[in-house]
Amino acid sequence: MEVLLHESSTATVGNGREKTDSVYPSKPMVTADPEKAFFENAKFSMLPQRSPVDILFENVTYTATEGNICTKKRQKEILHGVNGRFPPGQLIAIMGPSGAGKSTLLDVLSGYKMTGVGGTVYVNGMPRNLKSFRKSSCYITQDDRLQPLLTVEENMAVAADLKLPTTMSRRQKNALIDEILETLGLMKSKPTKASGLSGGQRKRLSIALELISNPLVMFLDEPTTGLDSSSCSTCIKLLKELASQGRTIICTIHQPSASLFELFDLVYVLSAGNCLYQGSAQKLVPFLSDCGFPCPQYHNPADYVIELSCGEYGDDKIDTMIRATANGTNLSYFKEPDKLAKIQLMRAADSGQIEEEDGELAATSKWNQLKVLLRRGYIKAKRDTTLTYLKIGANIIVGAMLGTLYFKAGIDGSKTLGNYNLLFSILMHHMMSTMMLTILTFPSELSILIKEHFNRWYSLKMYYLSVTLVDLPLSTLCCFLFTIILYTMTSQPMELLRFSMFFLISLLVVFVANGFGLSIGAYFNVVNGTFLGPILSIPMMMFAGFGVRLCDLPRYMYWGSYISYLRFGLEGIVQAIYGMDRGVVDCPDAEMYCHHKYVKKLLKDVGVRADQFDNDVIALLLFTFVLRITAYVVLRYKLISIR
Repeated sequence: MEVLLHESSTATVGNGREKTDSVYPSKPMVTADPEKAFFENAKFSMLPQRSPVDILFENVTYTATEGNICTKKRQKEILHGVNGRFPPGQLIAIMGPSGAGKSTLLDVLSGYKMTGVGGTVYVNGMPRNLKSFRKSSCYITQDDRLQPLLTVEENMAVAADLKLPTTMSRRQKNALIDEILETLGLMKSKPTKASGLSGGQRKRLSIALELISNPLVMFLDEPTTGLDSSSCSTCIKLLKELASQGRTIICTIHQPSASLFELFDLVYVLSAGNCLYQGSAQKLVPFLSDCGFPCPQYHNPADYVIELSCGEYGDDKIDTMIRATANGTNLSYFKEPDKLAKIQLMRAADSGQIEEEDGELAATSKWNQLKVLLRRGYIKAKRDTTLTYLKIGANIIVGAMLGTLYFKAGIDGSKTLGNYNLLFSILMHHMMSTMMLTILTFPSELSILIKEHFNRWYSLKMYYLSVTLVDLPLSTLCCFLFTIILYTMTSQPMELLRFSMFFLISLLVVFVANGFGLSIGAYFNVVNGTFLGPILSIPMMMFAGFGVRLCDLPRYMYWGSYISYLRFGLEGIVQAIYGMDRGVVDCPDAEMYCHHKYVKKLLKDVGVRADQFDNDVIALLLFTFVLRITAYVVLRYKLISIR
């Protein structure tokens, strides 16, 4: 629910300029030096078109659950009933030592954390409607989660297509993108891939991507982490400029320099989950004097208050500061406390406004999201050396190696058993290469998904559908190249039907392995996934009927053959090569006795049926469907559980 402070269509923002009805500029600004644009002469014309947001929180607590299924779980309270007021049009710093609860408070206020949260957060005097609040806010994580293979311009174009209405023309979107990049000093970096940007440029690009939707509230977790002093100054001055236009900008910061500390309009200091100070940066020194421990001369107040919050001067001083600020309820150290106290926040006129704002979180339709995500996915696939070119190369090389090792084994009656071993090796290749590549690459994509999905770029369904569709042609191409090379080199039966059956089974095994790897990669990190993937694949091999014939399995373990997709893959691929009443395989040496040149004897000895092709295809399709659904459910659970 978005609550308005004023009814007029224009409002004066913090720097004295008036907001206009024109959201999108007709042309970008031109400055001599883009790197200095935002603090020398930046006039960001894309001003907030809605009334500013005033945030108030009361008695906020956060309780984390520690432990796992192997250890006893216990509750630990991180925030202890803190209070505070974050007025609009101000740059606000949440400060404190490591472990003070800075990021936790930021997560709670932004709605990033929902489980274990107590207390109330008010937006313009009304209890926060999280769904509506997320429409007007954005969250920028500490680590810059960008698409590394896309250029600055491409990243911005994708964000614009996802976050802006489809009624906007490409020209309008490009003009908006150019203005944002010009203001943030990134115009010269438009053709540069995100992976080639400096730390400061990456941070500014992260901000630029979210500015496209013109948020009223911006949450930033440690925006200066990893930046040098010049880049830190650049970043904070940019945030100061954005806040002066009427936005509420809240960021966590560990220990700013004296010059950076003075740039913040409001400072909120935490220590062990309690509020030690809340007020303007300029009034911190008087507050410390009022508490009885004045800041030493020529000492950075930011450093001194962090030293106090760490307990370097005694825990009694921490208790004194908590009492003095009443754990965040004391507003007397704000710049204009009397004026702040007189602000009367208006309530929503009727329930119709609430219903209107409870619509879709994403700005565009689902089909437009899918179209944009598909376009981005194909660009990434085209440039990804690991996921695309290495995958294609590996299939070609492995196919050639196996083809050389089993050269013409398909027409050699003395090598029929070896050819059978080759068929299982093919399935192993498809399973392990596909599954492990997905496990290794998807966790890095997951971190980007978490950020973009939380900031309302797209729905999870459209993202997952795009991932599936982008992978289809690449997987099909790799499987076809592998199959055509190996099939011809090993002289398998040159019949179109048999080749088609062989390729179909191989492709279905690839799809199943991809879904299996996606289910693991969606939940586990790279280390755990790399361990679990092969471990969970062992039962698939055990019950496939290769090492131990299915007829020799104990009754109490036979059920395992029904959960092994390799069993159905092996049956199907054996039928493609040796089924359909294939005759005797000729021996090159007429005098040599080739026991397995008779296909029926081979099938009897290995214990694999060659008359279940339709059932095998249905089983593999079912495995594909179930594992894809499982991966989606795991992905959704992952997004919910981290909050």
